[in-house]
Amino acid sequence: MRLVSKTNTLEAVWTTRLYYKAFAETRSCLPCALTRLKEAELNIMSTRETGQTPPAVAPPAFAAHIGLDWADQKHFWTMLVDGKKTRGQLDNTPEAIEVWAAELAQRFGGRPVALALEQARGAVIVVLSKYAHLVLFPVHPTSLANYRKSFSPSGAKSDPVDGDLILDYLVKHPEQLRGLQPDTVATRSLQFLTSERRALVDQHTAVVQSLTHWLKQVFPQVVRWFGDLSTPLVADLLLRWPTLQELQKAKPKTLLRFLHQHNCRSAERNQERLEEFRQAVPATDDPALLQTGILSIHNAVRILAIMRQGIAEFDRQIALTYQDHPDRFITESLPGAGPVLEPRLIAAAGSLRERFESAHNMECCFGIAPVTEASGKSVWIHWRWSCSKFVRQTFHEWAACSIRSCDWARQHYAGQRDRGKGHHAAVRSLAYKWIRIFFRCWRDRVAYSENRYLEARRVAAAAAGGKP
Repeated sequence: MRLVSKTNTLEAVWTTRLYYKAFAETRSCLPCALTRLKEAELNIMSTRETGQTPPAVAPPAFAAHIGLDWADQKHFWTMLVDGKKTRGQLDNTPEAIEVWAAELAQRFGGRPVALALEQARGAVIVVLSKYAHLVLFPVHPTSLANYRKSFSPSGAKSDPVDGDLILDYLVKHPEQLRGLQPDTVATRSLQFLTSERRALVDQHTAVVQSLTHWLKQVFPQVVRWFGDLSTPLVADLLLRWPTLQELQKAKPKTLLRFLHQHNCRSAERNQERLEEFRQAVPATDDPALLQTGILSIHNAVRILAIMRQGIAEFDRQIALTYQDHPDRFITESLPGAGPVLEPRLIAAAGSLRERFESAHNMECCFGIAPVTEASGKSVWIHWRWSCSKFVRQTFHEWAACSIRSCDWARQHYAGQRDRGKGHHAAVRSLAYKWIRIFFRCWRDRVAYSENRYLEARRVAAAAAGGKP
């Protein structure tokens, strides 16, 4: 039996082709929750067309529940069917998983199978998400670790036992799990592209730091002469003259021609550079250090050149994908977002409006809302650690950029600073307000209007008897 992924219009939420969602959390994975969205959509459509609400559709039942403990070479699974448990293992290859999934589909007639695993992203999720009859329930590693400790305080564990625990968690605590749901191709493309671009930028920064480390030991003048060490000018100079001694041997005419070729046109500044080259003193003459330093510098500048090309290609692909996204008009209306942050905002929120029930859910998911821990008379409000750092940074950067282009945002930031808040605390406070605005625009599919927002603030303040 050969399984084919569903890519057409889907008849029920639980039969959708599942995809790994790159950002934050997804909706509840309970059978009733998996169909609630589709039922609501059908009800709304029927009400609009006929004026009558159709009867609710009964949620499907899972044919089996499976707990999967994944590993690099083999996966161990425990399956519960009609109260009976069975164990097995599975090679971590697409071919083995294809056969296993086909056997499940044939055994249960294509009915949905609940499968929980200790992973929310990665190769296993990618492979399993192809099969429409497998409904994936990611279990947070911390939740499973604490659940394991409640049964095994000694810390003893094994892969088959972990499969049992994951199954037990799925069956006894389904309300604590959230199932993966598909997003549009354009949105998922933006999610992957923006996150991988940021990862490449972080690697680029690490290479620049490594280059700086070696330059400070063998050629520290370059760090002072040029502000940005990742530019083609610095790369070409270091590839041609990796040490000060070799640079000082070059003729002034050769150096001027090199600077002109790299768009350094100011004659006065070029003469200053030549004088700086001539007066500089080598930092070291240790041949052992110079040998390793020159090799490391050459490797770093070559890697940076490739990374610059990669980042530029990511930017091009992001721009093309974002250009045709149906939610582009929303993010384009947001002050301060700009061409870099606009795609990241769409990638963070996604396209599924049922994903967030309220602005507070979005604030917590994105890591802007703080966490309150209270016990007895003690209350501790602290930074939210469990969230996507990239998404939180996206909204933090957007709030900071909006200060320059939005009057009320600038006033709010200034008010927070006047109250003694630090810069980042004031920006987070502004981001908290921006997310509430973004949520309404995103949910209702309307562009942001500052006049409408200010009027709403004025009306609300008048109703409360205070200042807007």
